[in-house]
Amino acid sequence: MDIKLHPALTVSNIKSHIPIILEKESTHYTTWKTLFKVHCQAYEVLDHLAPKPTPVAASSDAAAATKAESAAADALWSRLDAIVLQWIYATISPTLLHIILKPGQNANDAWTSVETEFSDNKNTRAVFLGQEFANLCLENFSSMADYCQHAKHLANQLKSVGSPVDDCMLVIKLLTGLTEQYNGISTVLQNRDPLSDFNEARSRLTLEERKKKRQVAWASSSATTALFRHSLHPAATQLLHAIILLHFGSGGSWSLPWGTRPWSWQIIYWP
Repeated sequence: MDIKLHPALTVSNIKSHIPIILEKESTHYTTWKTLFKVHCQAYEVLDHLAPKPTPVAASSDAAAATKAESAAADALWSRLDAIVLQWIYATISPTLLHIILKPGQNANDAWTSVETEFSDNKNTRAVFLGQEFANLCLENFSSMADYCQHAKHLANQLKSVGSPVDDCMLVIKLLTGLTEQYNGISTVLQNRDPLSDFNEARSRLTLEERKKKRQVAWASSSATTALFRHSLHPAATQLLHAIILLHFGSGGSWSLPWGTRPWSWQIIYWP
């Protein structure tokens, strides 16, 4: 294949395809690994994450004819391998980069080093993820969608370190981490038999959040309208007072009968 035509050479910014920077203590290793492998497969360089295959020796008759093609193929492979290696370096943190970086390593060497770094700490990561999952609460998130997404993310990470969380337990954790204002929908979902799966529970919870936001907006609008109507009386009264003084002077007194609306211009004046 012509070097200029290889898909991997068209990638100008790897971070637009893999929007995750893998940290040493991150819980996103499985996500990063999955995205990276999909990207490599899409751009025809997935084989660079595995050891380089040993070239097959050609016969003496074909050796001269294929020598130039073999050299071109090796040059292409080396260039593509360097590109994949750059992708790995660009999507991990500086701390993790310093740990796995070695002179002369190829893409497979770097890929294996990253994998080893996270697999060696599997038990520690399982404990850390388990604690975070157990302490998951809606009040720590800005929206229901973020809360549900993070719960799903933690479940996926726990699976990657050998501590899987089944769908039923994931839904139960979602419900137990809700705030008091969601007690109603929580009771409804708890009484389902069988229990709703994660996707259904997430959908019902996000719909409930939208309904509550509409209710709050309506209540706020009603309160603002009532406050405006109440505060209109003093302002209108002062305006009428100024008009009376302008026309009648300050030689008398004036008042508004009980229940009179100032903006109706029903004014009683005593000289």
